[in-house]
Amino acid sequence: MAMALKAVHVCDVPNLDQVPENATLALCSTRFRAGVNDDKICECNIPKFLIVGHRGNGMNMLQSPDPRMKSIKENSILSFNEAAKFSIDFIEFDVQVTKDDYPVIYHDNFVLHEEKGVIVENRVTELALAEFLSYGPQKHPGSEGKPLYRKTKDGRFFEWKVEKDAPLCTLEEAFHNVDQSVGFNVELKFDDSIVYKEEELSRILKAILKVVFENAKGRQILFSSFQPDAARLIRKLQSTYPVYFLTNGGSEIYTDIRRNSLEEAIKLSLENGLQGIVSEVKAVFRNPGAVGRIKESKLSLMTYGQLNNVPEVAYMQHLMGVEGVIVDLVKEISESVSDLTHAKEGEEKSMYGEEDGKKEGKAKPQFSKDELSFLLKLIPELMIQA
Repeated sequence: MAMALKAVHVCDVPNLDQVPENATLALCSTRFRAGVNDDKICECNIPKFLIVGHRGNGMNMLQSPDPRMKSIKENSILSFNEAAKFSIDFIEFDVQVTKDDYPVIYHDNFVLHEEKGVIVENRVTELALAEFLSYGPQKHPGSEGKPLYRKTKDGRFFEWKVEKDAPLCTLEEAFHNVDQSVGFNVELKFDDSIVYKEEELSRILKAILKVVFENAKGRQILFSSFQPDAARLIRKLQSTYPVYFLTNGGSEIYTDIRRNSLEEAIKLSLENGLQGIVSEVKAVFRNPGAVGRIKESKLSLMTYGQLNNVPEVAYMQHLMGVEGVIVDLVKEISESVSDLTHAKEGEEKSMYGEEDGKKEGKAKPQFSKDELSFLLKLIPELMIQA
């Protein structure tokens, strides 16, 4: 069966903060339905290619010309439920703990607001819950919160304005108000500039685990963290849910060498009984041999990064053996995945027959040389643009 590819022009993807709507290609997946629950001890059996909504229905990039990156407030109940409308498996969000021990969902280390024309920064973990929730839109009609701002990596400030705004929320509220069909990828968020003692990490993680165990009620959960000791410790504190180590695979260099390569990520995961790795996607394409080493180590591999918003990139990873992608353009990628799933299922039946298909268990999809050549040429060009 020939598969039509619609090429994405690299010049139409400036810095990958804008992805053209015609950048489409069918991918392969089904929703993840079997797996971790309260009755099974830390199983992480991923049968197909997973789609994970980044901060819900996608992160906000206030400086982007692409309106989809400013559509719905990230890390909000509204964004989570919007993502759950599509055929995705998990939503990913960032969890920090306030000074009075309440887990809240927020990506940045600091909450920014304006006072008398000056931008003021308050560290999330140094705020009490009530103060944290006083920023942004309020839940109660007639109440007005302090307007939020955001700082880009190049030092610019933007008022946090999106098409559909929503209040900040706690982890407990997410459990109570988000569609039960979607799993939670709980990223344990820590500040890279702080050296944490194990006692402090333990206090934070126990506060998060308390909310998870009291409210999960069968929802699929996986933990992830860039902080090596947090990943190690959350695995030590519980064995119900899988733990993934997040790494940018050497895109940035840290004083903690455990964060500086996929090889170190494999080592850390094996030494501490973690179930998998979530890598920045460019690290995987720069070091494709690591995929095989990760699989040989019986670890699961997923990726994150703006390149994952190009369907061809996600498709190539499926071919390579990556088991899931975290994406911002949830609608586009999930629909592409669903389309190819149905197409490939029909092809496998015709190629192997129903009995042979069952014997094989998992037939490998067949792709033309032209299709593979196109993808192999496209990925490096997109990486240069990134």
